Amino acid sequence: MAAHSSTTPALVEHTSVPELELIVEVEAGKAAPRRMTINGELLRIGSHSSNDLVLADPMVSRFHCQLTRGEEAWRIIDNGSLNGTRVGNIRVRDADLVMPECRITLGGSTILLREVGQKPAAPIPGAMSFGALKGGSQAMRKMYHTLQRVARTDSTVLIEGESGTGKELITAEIVRRSPRAEKPFIVVDCSAISPTVIESELFGHAKGAFTGAEKQRAGVFEAADGGSVFLDEIGELPLEMQPKLLRVLETGELRRVGENQLRKVDVRVIAATNRRLEREVNQGRFREDLFFRLSVVMVRVPPLRERTEDIPDLIDAVLQSLDATDKRHLFTQDVIEAMMKHDWPGNVRELKNFVERRVVFEAVGLGLEGDDVTPGAKVAEKAAKTPPSVDIEKPFRAAKEEMIDAFERVYLGALLAWANGNVSAASRKAKIDRMHLHRLLQQHGLRKSGSLID
Repeated sequence: MAAHSSTTPALVEHTSVPELELIVEVEAGKAAPRRMTINGELLRIGSHSSNDLVLADPMVSRFHCQLTRGEEAWRIIDNGSLNGTRVGNIRVRDADLVMPECRITLGGSTILLREVGQKPAAPIPGAMSFGALKGGSQAMRKMYHTLQRVARTDSTVLIEGESGTGKELITAEIVRRSPRAEKPFIVVDCSAISPTVIESELFGHAKGAFTGAEKQRAGVFEAADGGSVFLDEIGELPLEMQPKLLRVLETGELRRVGENQLRKVDVRVIAATNRRLEREVNQGRFREDLFFRLSVVMVRVPPLRERTEDIPDLIDAVLQSLDATDKRHLFTQDVIEAMMKHDWPGNVRELKNFVERRVVFEAVGLGLEGDDVTPGAKVAEKAAKTPPSVDIEKPFRAAKEEMIDAFERVYLGALLAWANGNVSAASRKAKIDRMHLHRLLQQHGLRKSGSLID
């Protein structure tokens, strides 16, 4: 794949887009006409004062819904509101709006949406990649432009995206370009730490603070002083821990478990989640004040199904990471077209597993003719039915070991593709111990892609 510069200053694609006017016809059951026009690509609606359109309606949730402008249509997304969002008479969670005019109902309020003409769109940055991030779709180029600006600052960043979209990779690229690039960088998976020890993990503890605390210990924030901390899956942070994290973010001070002494820390925080935190706030599962403190800058990562034009570039990038660029012929135009029709619920992680699986099958001589290109196909079953080739010039023991090795690699590749990289799910499917599976994956070099999750 040809190299693209992530710092390309050129701007491209000056186009026109329809402006959207919002007319509040009814608010909390009463006629209250007022109007506004969307000037950007995202508008939040709710009862909280931070929204772009604030409705004084007790039936409207704090962060009720949002309007976004896609490449082909305006889209409305309900943030898990208590009373729902309706387009016409249909309750929706996520829907494209039929324009040029439609009505939406939120609680006791009704809003007329209509297109009111064209205006020049903001030029889209021309960079086709951002370090290890690949893809030249409009959504990705817009994100690269945001990341380029964010990286040079010390601002707290919240990255929202579905599982497998590459949030940790985005974080690594931000840190690599930041003034703290040479300072400590620590990753914390909030979903993988027991709620009983997460405070100690983050902020440390004094000797004797709890059973088993045989000596004092510095936590993640102290260890990363001067550098950056990545709080992955921040939406999983226990509710009782959230005010303690908020205090550290607000004051730059922490207190180890079992101590009264305050300690100063200088840490940049980048958080990520596969949940919509506005929805979590509406449901009372995430503190509103912590949400605002984390989302000083918010980066939303588009799912792969919304940028399928990037699939050829992603295939090339995965082949390069596998040192298998000579296998590009396996991805014919028909295969790529089939891949572009797939929904990719596991996003880029799922695509990486699929590409690696396809390379593995070809590498052990099993062939791929007629293979279903959609992930989750019964490729292990097909492998078992394919007559293996043998070399009788080799001693029986050596030939047998090679055959077993080839079978294990094919089986594990198919298993990971089925599980979208989730090792725990894969071990349950295969009915083998998770740690044994980890060792097999390491033995066969299947952990190098960095796409696995426990």
